[in-house]
Amino acid sequence: MKDKVSNQIPFSSGTSRPHLIAPANACDCHMHIYDSRFPTSPHWKKRPPEAKVDVYRLLQKRIGTTRTVVVTPSTYGIDNRCTLDAIKQIGSTARGVAVVDMDVSDDELNRLDSLGICGIRINFVSPQSWGVTTAEMLETLAKRVRNFGWHVQILMSGDQIVTMEGVLKRLAVPIVIDHLARIPEPAGVNHPAFKAVLRLLDKGQTWVKLSGAYMDTKDGAPDYDDVTKIAQEFVKAAPERMVWGSDWPHPTEKEKPDDAVLFDLLTKWAMKEPIIYKILVENPARLYGFVR
Repeated sequence: MKDKVSNQIPFSSGTSRPHLIAPANACDCHMHIYDSRFPTSPHWKKRPPEAKVDVYRLLQKRIGTTRTVVVTPSTYGIDNRCTLDAIKQIGSTARGVAVVDMDVSDDELNRLDSLGICGIRINFVSPQSWGVTTAEMLETLAKRVRNFGWHVQILMSGDQIVTMEGVLKRLAVPIVIDHLARIPEPAGVNHPAFKAVLRLLDKGQTWVKLSGAYMDTKDGAPDYDDVTKIAQEFVKAAPERMVWGSDWPHPTEKEKPDDAVLFDLLTKWAMKEPIIYKILVENPARLYGFVR
């Protein structure tokens, strides 16, 4: 029987610990912090609930991860203060992914780099601050961050990945595709985006975040069988460029998922213990610059 945690953790259903025992230095590579001390972007009409660092630490205790990557959500536009504050609170076990605009200065990029930022996120699904996101923005910003050794994390729908596959192949920086590439179900592995991501993985500089299983599933919890088929194939194609993320506090979901169930999906997606270790420890250390 799974051990119980003492309290229900906000923004997470269930109270049990996962069956999978997290190895030392396991990393949650995708989560967000929301803190009312920091104003939301003018383009964002509704303030999200508070989801602060002290609450996130309860989730870490429950699932067993100790490293984390804080991602600036669309809510804050190009204001990364909330993310930077979270990195400072968490300390050396945290890194960050920021959101910047086209006219960001080199001085600002240097500052972000010194404070634990190691990549930028470019969102094609929901507006960040500049309205419609374009291929030109993606290519320009990729060139800007290349000298810092950063990666570009992209949030696209499956259809957008198909349309922009050529652009993604041209980028001269590592790219990290959010949330299992948001491939529509029930098409799944038969959707053109699935093959497009496999081609990008073959090129050798694309990574995939194994996160957000609930976003496009038709089968649903706890097994997410349709999404599992996609995840298994991605892991098989490039186990050395897969990372896992909780997506806590699950901002897209009205009914919050069980984070223990989401963590345990790795036993189905990666299956073998050495590959799970690679996904949770070795790959994040390499991508985000953690000391192994």
